[in-house]
Amino acid sequence: MKIFCVLGLLLTAPAVAGELPPGFTAVAEVAPGVRQELRYATSHNFIGRPIAGYDTGACWLLGEVAAALAKVAAAAKAQGWRLIAYDCYRPERAVADFLTWSKDPAEQAMKAEFYPEIDKATLFKAGFIASRSQHSKGTTIDIGAELLGGTSLDFGTPFDSFFPQSATASLDISPEAQANRQGLVALMEAAGFENYSKEWWHFSLPVAGAVPYDMPIR
Repeated sequence: MKIFCVLGLLLTAPAVAGELPPGFTAVAEVAPGVRQELRYATSHNFIGRPIAGYDTGACWLLGEVAAALAKVAAAAKAQGWRLIAYDCYRPERAVADFLTWSKDPAEQAMKAEFYPEIDKATLFKAGFIASRSQHSKGTTIDIGAELLGGTSLDFGTPFDSFFPQSATASLDISPEAQANRQGLVALMEAAGFENYSKEWWHFSLPVAGAVPYDMPIR
């Protein structure tokens, strides 16, 4: 989850109910096999409530990014895996919500699960929260995987765990988890995605000219 600042938010595209940003695709239409578990539309996330802009839990991506993900999903299925999408396009109002939360020391509801050993005020310096989000451009996805039958795969830490062990190359996890991370990275890189080294689940596909949007997910 790379989280970024909202400077210039008023210059972005206006929200239109029920409309996808220009050039975007609903992943369900091109990769229906991807299980969608959009955490920010629920209370099971590091804040503990639905995040602004997530009126429903739907995975939207820029069209070419969604097409690349469909290729990953097919390759994953061939090896007995099913992808799980935890976050896709992220409206800029959600980024603003994260920033507001980070500045309120009273909001600690999910500390025990997501950041037990780190002060939330230091999450920016630690690289878990940053100042602008590629998610808002529809070029980035937070992804995991499970076996086709629904059995969980061990990736060492859960999604959005603000731990040093969440770094993709961490050796402080089991050999099985290391192998699963390597397998996920290989699948994603084969389709052109790049991993963020501090988060095993975070992948971006570089797209020239991509711009951020603030349309809510409805």
